[in-house]
Amino acid sequence: MKKQSELNRREFFKNASLAGAGLILSSGAAIASTTKKEEALPSLPTRKLGPIEVTGLGLGCMSMVAGTYNPTPPKDEMIAHLRKAVEMGVTFFDTAEVYGPYGSEELVGEALEPFKDKITIATKFGFEIQNGRRMGRNATPESIKKVIDGSLKRLRLEAIDLFYLHRMDPNVLVEDVAGAVKDLIAAGKVKHWGLSEVSPATLRKAHSELPVAALQSEYNMAERVVENQILATCEELGIGFVPWGPTHRSFLTGRFNEYSRFASEDRRSQLPFFSAEGFEQNMGFLRLVRNWSQKKGITMAQFCLAWLLAQKPFIVPIPGTTSPQHLAENLGALSVKFTATELAEIRKEMKQYQLMGVRAPETAFIDQ
Repeated sequence: MKKQSELNRREFFKNASLAGAGLILSSGAAIASTTKKEEALPSLPTRKLGPIEVTGLGLGCMSMVAGTYNPTPPKDEMIAHLRKAVEMGVTFFDTAEVYGPYGSEELVGEALEPFKDKITIATKFGFEIQNGRRMGRNATPESIKKVIDGSLKRLRLEAIDLFYLHRMDPNVLVEDVAGAVKDLIAAGKVKHWGLSEVSPATLRKAHSELPVAALQSEYNMAERVVENQILATCEELGIGFVPWGPTHRSFLTGRFNEYSRFASEDRRSQLPFFSAEGFEQNMGFLRLVRNWSQKKGITMAQFCLAWLLAQKPFIVPIPGTTSPQHLAENLGALSVKFTATELAEIRKEMKQYQLMGVRAPETAFIDQ
């Protein structure tokens, strides 16, 4: 299966199947110019996150600094990568103060400063950081009003486009969080706000206090807990939805097989889904993804991203990649279409698999 998926990707690049969409990288892709600010950028399909219009796929920036899944990439390569993403038409970038900590915001700020009037940058707050380490959740109004200035400085912005509460602080009412962000909006430091991994009830409370532009939570073909009333709540309230982990930490791309194991510093090593037992039970699910991607003539990554896009018109996935080639591949998902019959068939096949290490449906009603 791994061999087949790698062949799919190699065939994708060999045939340059994105050329018609204007997405193939030039031979000088590794070096991105900072002088193109005034030039018109390519136009990709857009979607709305509440009142914010962004490209249908964004770019997650967590893995571009020390970290969670990959060895730390060279900074100059990541700056070039981010600038190339803008030149390819991407207008939505996602980071957080806790990524690094701080390093991702600093990288995004430096790389995207020449384009800041043409793009949307989202960042997140809600963790206590001491001596470069995440210590726990802290979303008191006092903390929120303190950390905003650090994020603005690192991102080199006058106002944050989309300011998410990263995770609920169990000691702070969401209404108080909303009140603090409302003050920041009044002060001109924030334009819009959002939440991450909250229940429908919490989302409603927050929205009633201050209109929420977007909810960011985990969602992909394997992890579908948000289909239990969370997406419906977003649709009812006019809130955009931003899936993180849209390829389930690369599982759905066919990158791994049943023999894959992870270093202790890799987040996947701590998750039952990616354990030896998890792989034994879950690998069969990839047959569905592989077979359908071959049927559609696309890669596995494009298939699972396109499937997400087909679920609701207000969904904007943010796959994170440090590879310009994989970014071009991902953007190809924007042109993939499904018929209603295909979507029904895919859904029917998905129900045949009992996956290990995914959330139970009732956890949708608990703030994570």
